[in-house]
Amino acid sequence: MASILGIGNALTDILALLPDDSFLKEFHLPKGSMQHVDMETGDKIWQTLKPMGVQLVAGGSAANTIAGTAIFGMRSGFIGKVGDDDLGHLFKSDQAQYGIKSMLLKGVHSSGRAMVFITAPNAERTFAVYLGAALELVPEDLKQEWFEGYDYFHIEGYLVQNQATIRRAVELAKEAGCIISLDMASYNVVESNNAFLHDLVENYVDIVFANETEAKAFTGSEPREALDKIAQSCRIAVVKVGKEGSMVRSGEEYHFIEAWPAQPIDATGAGDTYAAGFLYAHSLGMPLKVCGEIGSIIAAKVVEVVGTKIDIPRWKAAKKEIRELIAANTPEA
Repeated sequence: MASILGIGNALTDILALLPDDSFLKEFHLPKGSMQHVDMETGDKIWQTLKPMGVQLVAGGSAANTIAGTAIFGMRSGFIGKVGDDDLGHLFKSDQAQYGIKSMLLKGVHSSGRAMVFITAPNAERTFAVYLGAALELVPEDLKQEWFEGYDYFHIEGYLVQNQATIRRAVELAKEAGCIISLDMASYNVVESNNAFLHDLVENYVDIVFANETEAKAFTGSEPREALDKIAQSCRIAVVKVGKEGSMVRSGEEYHFIEAWPAQPIDATGAGDTYAAGFLYAHSLGMPLKVCGEIGSIIAAKVVEVVGTKIDIPRWKAAKKEIRELIAANTPEA
């Protein structure tokens, strides 16, 4: 089985289901966006949320993907930074239960948190993120031996606020011979770091994942044309178009993959788990269309639960469907 190392913001997701947009308006959070907030604002939001009843889940985009690959059986590792506090301990124990090898450094500030607001009627997500200790990850923290022996290296786009660290990480990953994948971040993060992301994709990244708003922010084009533009800069481009499905292109090869049937209540983590399924299938040498289908199967399970953790019955169902798909696409010896 292949192996994968991820790097990202080590965050705890604080999930809140909201009946309407009034809370978002109170804190000047544009619906559907991802906003960074300072410690004071982060604490104020947190104190307001507490009486409403929230769910705490270890998260962060790359960490969610790595949890998925670990469940699929890939040897999985993660690099990040947390505070010496309850949220940091929660994050570390969560990774340990999945068998993830954690390279979690201790920061000075408190652990980062992503406050995720899920609004009715369409389960749209809005993020207010206090990065805290996660922001303290610096190039000097990274060690070459951490990367050695891994087949894949996965980066979350949210880490681009730390450009020097990402650049050092991809250099070390290339030296170690890793296939490098990048999952784009929120459209506003892509817009504000466009030149850097273009440089990263053109010079280091093999596989790019983006949703339609991120793809448009990156290329200025609608999904199909955006896919073609991204594919010119890397080996494999993936653009996800929500409930419609996803598109994959590599060179002249193109596939549209319909979304797997689901009854969605919360889209948090759908893109992260799609990437986990896609990379797992890719590591098995599956055709690109099958990689996209396996990503779609597992994404369809996570949108049926609140948060990023798929329950055991859904994992069992997903694994059964995936085993059948892999068997149907594996040549007989």
